[in-house]
Amino acid sequence: MSTQETGTTFKVRVNLVLVRVVVRDSKGKVVSNLNKEDFQLFDNRKPQTISSFSVETPASHAAKFSTGVEPGADANSPVPNAKVMNIPQRFVAMVFDDIHLSMEDAVFVRSQAAKFLKTVTPTDRVGIFSTSGQFNQDFTDDYGALNKTLLSILPRPQAMRSGGGQDCPDIDYYQADLIQNKMDSQALAVATQDALSCAFNNDPRMTSAAQNLATAEAAHIVSAGDTDTELAYRHLEQLLRRLTALPGQRVMVFISPGFIPSTLWSDASNLIDQATRANVVINTIDARGLYTPDLNGDIANPRVDSPLTAGIKTSYRSAAQSAQADVLAQIADGTGGTFFHNRNDLDEGMTEAGAAPAFSYVLGFSPQNLKIDGKYHTLKVSFAAKQKYTLQARRGYFAPKVLADPTAAAKQEIQEAIFSQEEIHDLPMDLQTQFFRKDASAARLAVLTHFDLKGIRFRKAEGRNLDNLTIATAIFDENGNFVTGGEKLLTMKLLDTTFDKLSHSGLTIKSSFDIKPGTYLVRQVVRDAEGAQMAALNGAVVIPN
Repeated sequence: MSTQETGTTFKVRVNLVLVRVVVRDSKGKVVSNLNKEDFQLFDNRKPQTISSFSVETPASHAAKFSTGVEPGADANSPVPNAKVMNIPQRFVAMVFDDIHLSMEDAVFVRSQAAKFLKTVTPTDRVGIFSTSGQFNQDFTDDYGALNKTLLSILPRPQAMRSGGGQDCPDIDYYQADLIQNKMDSQALAVATQDALSCAFNNDPRMTSAAQNLATAEAAHIVSAGDTDTELAYRHLEQLLRRLTALPGQRVMVFISPGFIPSTLWSDASNLIDQATRANVVINTIDARGLYTPDLNGDIANPRVDSPLTAGIKTSYRSAAQSAQADVLAQIADGTGGTFFHNRNDLDEGMTEAGAAPAFSYVLGFSPQNLKIDGKYHTLKVSFAAKQKYTLQARRGYFAPKVLADPTAAAKQEIQEAIFSQEEIHDLPMDLQTQFFRKDASAARLAVLTHFDLKGIRFRKAEGRNLDNLTIATAIFDENGNFVTGGEKLLTMKLLDTTFDKLSHSGLTIKSSFDIKPGTYLVRQVVRDAEGAQMAALNGAVVIPN
């Protein structure tokens, strides 16, 4: 039996499609007494077998905190100089979509967010982030720092022009999408008429040139709009990875006027899938509040339409402002969150959005004969028997476009498990921590992992019991920032006599880390090569000054 600090190859688990479901009664109260047998799940209208089922509450993944003691010390005696700490129980990431916000929206959400911050409790950690990436405040309980960051919320479109009436012809994304992606002849005719008016003085002999100009402008607007949307998705994904490393209740609040993904719906589906796997709820807030269709554009840059096209362009803008909220509704539905819209009390909405649903169900299934073609699959969750409840669940997912390499997929799986807080108990494992001081400003933290070998699947070969265990450990500070970590590979080639002995006593592996005094979260994930099983545990330690 030997250990080494290195990586290893794992068997990859069955790739489940996860569907978070929130069930409410006629009064809007969450229903909490349902079982797997109460649900039916359909993929492209074909019934699926629900192979995994779990119940989630805000406390499901709270880390277990304890005060670490030095070896030989009396664990029941008070720890000298230990300070009282407000251990974070809830992490709320407020994400402002400054790429798509108008100036009017930005001013409105700033004032509402300032009211929300006054409700933050000592056990909350709030972070303020932007889809442009141009301003961020990491998770903190410092009200002053958070309030100061709110002043940075301004419209920051990256590729799209900020308003109408400046280019010829004046086309918004909705109309450009109709022309470029949906081949809508009426939308092209309207844009051509606008081009004739603004570039060719309504000379009918220039109709062909005007149409070429309209087509080129539509392609430019779609490309620029998709670039902005892709950038917003990338920052949401980065923040989601950040959230998965945090303990306790983790919620993302996405504040946006919405946008039209057009050909980018797969990005929204991937975001939903990642959030569901990480047990992160995404609540969405329509930054426009209670609004009526704005037919004249941003107050900072109003539109001026040609009399010949004003009527149809007004209908386009009205349809666009309705359609751009669809993505907010789907992200919220798909992750078990709530879509807050058509309301002006956004400070109250933000307070409600900062909380995960009190009770939700996560259904998992393995698609049968799934084609690796990247196509969209519709999902439907219903009750096995008649119920007077309402269901909230994701509406679909995209099949993968390529088959993942097993080695790379396994490495990604263990990394995702480390930066998560879900506890997994496939392998019998216990976690303990100890520390001893090196000096007044440094300590050595020992993480002790005890295994019961009787619960591990060994392979018998050449008279030995074979298996490899990979033990990954990560240490985070009290605000969820990664501090240090390591990985060990335990190679076991045990004779029967050794195996019998260890089966009775168990096996303990020690991992040590140099850290400073403070409060730390400990996350440990173990994978075995033969059974492809996993265990993951959370813990914490306080090392006083």
